[in-house]
Amino acid sequence: MKRVVNKQRWLSLFLAVLLLAVTVYPVLAQDYAFEVPQASADITINSDGTATLEYVYQFKNSPGAHAIDFVDIGLPNGNYSLSNVTASVNGSPIRDIQDSPYVTPGIALGLGSNSIPAGGSGTVTFRITNIEKMLFVGTAKETEAYASFNFQPNSFDSNYVSGATVLTVSLHLPPGLKETEPRYINPTNWPGNADPVATTDNAGQVVYKWSAQNANSGSKYKFGATFPARLVPNSAISTAQSITFNFSDVFATLFPVLCCGGFIAIFVLGIIAAVKSSNKRKLQYLPPKIAVEGHGIKRGLTSVEAAILMEQPMDKILTMILFSVLKKEAATVVTRDPLQIKAEEKQPEGLNPYEISFIAAYTKTDSIERRKGLQDMMVALVQSVGEKMKGFSQKETIAYYQDIIKQAWQQVESAKTPDVKSEKYSENMDWTMLDKESDTRTQSTFGSGPIFMPWWWWRVDPTLSRTSTSMPRVGGAPSLPTGGKSTTINIPSLPGATAAASLVGTVQAFSSKVVGDITSFTSGVSSKTNPLPVASTSIGRSGGGGSFHCACACACAGCACACAGGGR
Repeated sequence: MKRVVNKQRWLSLFLAVLLLAVTVYPVLAQDYAFEVPQASADITINSDGTATLEYVYQFKNSPGAHAIDFVDIGLPNGNYSLSNVTASVNGSPIRDIQDSPYVTPGIALGLGSNSIPAGGSGTVTFRITNIEKMLFVGTAKETEAYASFNFQPNSFDSNYVSGATVLTVSLHLPPGLKETEPRYINPTNWPGNADPVATTDNAGQVVYKWSAQNANSGSKYKFGATFPARLVPNSAISTAQSITFNFSDVFATLFPVLCCGGFIAIFVLGIIAAVKSSNKRKLQYLPPKIAVEGHGIKRGLTSVEAAILMEQPMDKILTMILFSVLKKEAATVVTRDPLQIKAEEKQPEGLNPYEISFIAAYTKTDSIERRKGLQDMMVALVQSVGEKMKGFSQKETIAYYQDIIKQAWQQVESAKTPDVKSEKYSENMDWTMLDKESDTRTQSTFGSGPIFMPWWWWRVDPTLSRTSTSMPRVGGAPSLPTGGKSTTINIPSLPGATAAASLVGTVQAFSSKVVGDITSFTSGVSSKTNPLPVASTSIGRSGGGGSFHCACACACAGCACACAGGGR
């Protein structure tokens, strides 16, 4: 009997312990598990060179998870003061603000009685002002000194955060910028569009804004921008490298590289390659979206629009537009050095928008305003071609127009007599100019033989005499009204080399006399249509939350990474 009682006693004890374990284990096993359905990060570069950083997080805590009682926010560097931090949860001020023990540099926000419970939701806002030493010397070649910065928004430990985040990242640049001056740095690891939306905020500051519907709050993204250094004090721009790291993490990353004897050589070659890539990128004015392959050929583009699609040099494109407006009798060259044109009082019908803008730009007497007008025209033209190419294949379309160029030259070269050859040359000049070897091909096709220039060539060369002397010409002699009288204009027959030199000379006149440095001119266009990133190299890791510590290493001028934080 006693033995049975002992068995019952042990059985009761076992059931009690088991019940206690079932009851207590979920509590002990609670850990952070949450989603961030929506978030925004705004960093503002102030006129004094300091930065203001703002975050808004919408948290959705998982059922059965630990309450979100602390939120750790990683910061770009340690040059800040806790007194400049303000935060709130669901509109209630957060009073417990201290340096984070998990994220360095970073801030810990204690939510206290406003902690977000399991299964609950809440919005946490964070703002810090006067972060110093955010700016570095820009590395891209510009006409003046530039300052730059990189920004890696705060992220949370991927062990705790899950789900997609609608994330918006905004870089507010210093006051006083002209719209053509700033550049953005292409984001890394970003799931959204690489091109930001450029706007202005309520303070009139230029803002680059990126948004993605499928971002991840546990992932690391990096953004950046560069702007003229004159907008901030020189003392706010650092020429030193910015490195904030956990030594063991960075050493483990760099040790294999340091063991290689060619490290310095690789570093130098990398810089050279970056500079070359930067200069080349300045001349790439087509927006990347045009290169997204569609299907089929976009027919009906003008030769000028085809030149844009092929990314021909802009001085050549400007020359093509000049010849187009002269051919349509919309303007006449008054002087060739410097190049000045005069618009006809009565404009012909059927001018393309870019031809109208071209003439309007030339009505400006100020050279700077004229140059800006031509840049604006080119921006609109590039954007127009981009719109027309939607849904079509860039590769197939370029091949189609290259075949038109080939056929144009075949018509010229296959002509049997100088008259017919010149006629075909005149008819196809707008397409033959698109050939990269147009000048040498003109010389080889005509040699020392004559080219009877187009009937409208008198509008190109103001030195042509306006007498009745007859000379060989194509398309008949035009008549110019002069006080009620009809005067015949002599159209010259030029040797092939001379004609080629005349065409090349017109292109060069645009390059040197009108637009100035063609790289700078094109860069002013590409800054709007395909903004130029600053050449930089950086190493960046970030994490946070729980016991996962942050390692943010930036080894480049123009770098300021924000490490990650997380709930605990």
